[in-house]
Amino acid sequence: MNFYIQQNITINLLKVDAVSNSSVLQIGSAGIIKPASYLYNTGGFTQPAPEPQSPAEDGTNVEAPAVPLVPPQ
Repeated sequence: MNFYIQQNITINLLKVDAVSNSSVLQIGSAGIIKPASYLYNTGGFTQPAPEPQSPAEDGTNVEAPAVPLVPPQ
């Protein structure tokens, strides 16, 4: 069975709280959406990442973000 849908969508505000791997944000109707997640080693790394350092070792404050964030409105 085939459905033919004509849509006119107007979005004044779209607020997305979180986005993660393999997330799908659908607005309107679509055909089949097949979830897919691909992981690539684009950096050519061959060893595991080093363990994170505690704040006392390097003197940084991990409680504050590295980039200033704007509070939500």
